[in-house]
Amino acid sequence: MDLTQVLHMNGDVEEASYADNSLIQREAISLAKSSRVKAITNLYCSLCPRSFAIADLGCSSGPNTLLVTSEIIKVVEKLCQELNHQSPEYKVFLNDLSGNDFNSIFKSLDTFKEKLRDEIKTEIGPCYFSGVPGSFYGRIFPNESLHFVHSSYSLHWLSKVPRGVDNNKGNIYITNTSPSNVLEAYYEQFHIDFSLFLKCRAQEIVEGGFMILTLLGRENENLLSKGSSYGWELLSKAINDMVIQGIIEEEKLNTFNIPNYYPSPSEVKLEVLSEGSFSINQLEVSEVIGHALESDMSESMVKSTRAVFEPLLISHFGESVTKEVFERFRKILAAGISKERTRITNLTITLTRKP
Repeated sequence: MDLTQVLHMNGDVEEASYADNSLIQREAISLAKSSRVKAITNLYCSLCPRSFAIADLGCSSGPNTLLVTSEIIKVVEKLCQELNHQSPEYKVFLNDLSGNDFNSIFKSLDTFKEKLRDEIKTEIGPCYFSGVPGSFYGRIFPNESLHFVHSSYSLHWLSKVPRGVDNNKGNIYITNTSPSNVLEAYYEQFHIDFSLFLKCRAQEIVEGGFMILTLLGRENENLLSKGSSYGWELLSKAINDMVIQGIIEEEKLNTFNIPNYYPSPSEVKLEVLSEGSFSINQLEVSEVIGHALESDMSESMVKSTRAVFEPLLISHFGESVTKEVFERFRKILAAGISKERTRITNLTITLTRKP
């Protein structure tokens, strides 16, 4: 499976669109705000760039896409007023895989700029926006061309399904019934991907530039702990029930594994220190509690899962089968399992590019 071709969020026309079902992602962006404001302030005061280059990696589309860009510009404009500086020009690069709905982002830019001017209430520097399709597990920008890089809820996606997980039978992710080699394969793929990500960004960010990454993770070293991976066993149960009833071939289930990895804080820190190009300013662990976001958690969980993973499941199982998978998933959750307190662990790391 070539993830670069099939991996994208559900578009605006879908029943469970990402734009309408990304409240958890928005909450994660909100939780990291204080870290971003501190980083942007330090960056601007130390470099004072006249042309400020910002990249949002894994930007997706919908109401969350330009939140951080708006926040960055507001912080910089406030600093310019306090320091009596002229506003810089802003170059904003929005990156995601080629299947992303970039058109809807571009259509919203005029409204975004108008709203931003109204909120700031002073003349701001020109803002130039570019869409940059491609995988961030490779070079996507010229050398030393970026001042600030942001990514939220993207880096838990692996570049591919780990090799050697064919014996993870009956599962679609890591569970307590997964063989030990499956756990090792997932960690190894995370190591390969995250270290390559850091190496590429190190070449693209200017000396003294900042990067803030928020990704789904886990709070301790127990790879089988609940948290961000909550729900995979339930979705797997829905698929297994359809295998038992002959609706899905067993081989189809056994050849499907979710290409995600939820690292611990120590695993993230180790990769940064090993790659060596960045200083760690801050590493925070936070939680989004599902019941605090939605009154009907089971319905919300089905829609949010569909919004993110439906295209991936359709590419493997087919559209008609996938729709039934989510109907069964909904019933499993509604039966009472969803009454568990759903905690989603976030890791946010703030990095500075070393000299």
